[in-house]
Amino acid sequence: MTDINQGSGNGKGGPDLPQPAVRRSKLGFSLVWLVPIIAALVGISLIVNHWLSAGPRITVSFQTAEGLEAGKTQVKYKNVVIGKVTTIRLAHDRSHVSTIIDLEKDAQSFATKGTRYWVVRPRVGVGGISGVDTLFSGAFIGVDSGNSEESESDFSGLETPPAVTHGAPGRRFELHASDLGSLDIGSPVYYRRIQVGRIVSYQLDKDGKGVSLQLFVDGPNDRFVTKETRFWNASGVDVSLGADGLKLNTQSLATVIAGGVAFQAPPGPRDETPADEMAEFTLFGDQTTALLPPDGNPRYVRFRFEHSLRGLTPDAPVEFLGVKVGRVVSVNLDYDEKKQSFPVIVGAVLYPQRLGSAFDKLSAQAAARGDADMSQVMGKLVEHGLRAQARTGNLLTGQLYIALDFSPKAPKVAFNPNGKPLEIPTLAGDFDKLQEQLASIADKISKVPFNTIGQNLDSSLKELSGTLKQVNEQLAPEMKETLKQAQKTMGTANSALSEDSPLQQNVGQTMEELQRSARSLRVLTDYLSRHPESLLRGRRPDEKPALAPVAPPAPPADTRQGSKP
Repeated sequence: MTDINQGSGNGKGGPDLPQPAVRRSKLGFSLVWLVPIIAALVGISLIVNHWLSAGPRITVSFQTAEGLEAGKTQVKYKNVVIGKVTTIRLAHDRSHVSTIIDLEKDAQSFATKGTRYWVVRPRVGVGGISGVDTLFSGAFIGVDSGNSEESESDFSGLETPPAVTHGAPGRRFELHASDLGSLDIGSPVYYRRIQVGRIVSYQLDKDGKGVSLQLFVDGPNDRFVTKETRFWNASGVDVSLGADGLKLNTQSLATVIAGGVAFQAPPGPRDETPADEMAEFTLFGDQTTALLPPDGNPRYVRFRFEHSLRGLTPDAPVEFLGVKVGRVVSVNLDYDEKKQSFPVIVGAVLYPQRLGSAFDKLSAQAAARGDADMSQVMGKLVEHGLRAQARTGNLLTGQLYIALDFSPKAPKVAFNPNGKPLEIPTLAGDFDKLQEQLASIADKISKVPFNTIGQNLDSSLKELSGTLKQVNEQLAPEMKETLKQAQKTMGTANSALSEDSPLQQNVGQTMEELQRSARSLRVLTDYLSRHPESLLRGRRPDEKPALAPVAPPAPPADTRQGSKP
């Protein structure tokens, strides 16, 4: 053991301190460094593992961040979580919000072009109520994958869920209409009153004169959409009043509230070839118009009327012998300097093919005569008395329509078959003629001098009153005396003609003598009829009556019993 008092001193006679012994590890480094090295290796492994397992990061912009929360809102596809919202920030122009989403590694296909994102919230629409489960779990972001393989990281989110997802069986078709009406995205599409599809989008046409709609028909019902299928707006209730009475027609209660579209093939032989994807069709306003025969090329014509056409409006029908062949498109005033009048110019569109087989026969006759245009055919019809006439279509509303009919008594008019536009001659309507006749009668009645007639009648009544007064004062007493004398005369005549009067007895005797004379005359005429020779020889003496022979007396009867004669 080393003595602490021994060893080297410090020059002051103090004890010497021991020197530490340094020992080196056989591994070449200290074990203390193992802890940070192990921690660094674990961190690096976590980072590498996260990098290897992390999916793509995308940015989706929405109009609002309602219902979204960073770190909590999930992204789901078919109710399977495929990502989570990590950051929500406002855009620099404050027009929208940007959400940063980290997708799972196996969700790489959702970061491609064509993928659609939207926020699933509780919604009430024409298709029903959706997103009810989000009332308890909170809103989440729905996704629909596209068909493209091109990568993309920036997306514009949808404000409403898409009506059709990618890969759904069925086909899309495009409709063209003058306006949207009550239709909306999600409005049902019906075939024979069964819902087979829905409206998926709509937009204005480029020229702004109409609306284009896209509808999706679910498979396998899409095969019923053929090249000749007709579509019509089935919204609301169709009310018609005909010979069978009042009829109400609607597809379903949903169409009454939110509108809908129906389609059907026209009756008769038709092409059953299914329509192509995105084939274009016309959306008609009602079923009757949709199922009419094809209109063909329209022809613009004009009518010139010299009387008022109150009640005639655009879209009023134009009928030929009761068949609707066109419609009115304009009603305008003109000015005639010669007549100093304001005629009414009516523009209409005619569809000759609506005449059916009659149009085919007229076309064949025109081709046989060498007429290049149907205007020549119209000229022949005008020569036979074809005229346009405004008639009353509804007595309650006073609405008018244009009727094309033949009038054999119509005066001849000049017709230009080459006119552009073609102008068809007109006749005054029956109601207008009645109005003219009533006006003429009213004019004649207004010319009657009612004042003079009244004055003359007043003076005549005064004279009649004076005459009656004179009759009452002078003639009445005399007539009374005359009646008394006549009454006395009639009393005398009655007394003379009574049964006890001599006159009545003489009349009775005279009548008896006349009867006896008539009886003698009848006897004479009977005798002369039997003996006409008595007129020359005179009357024969009366023959003596012959005596009847006397029968012999009968023998007395034997009264004895049992005796025989």
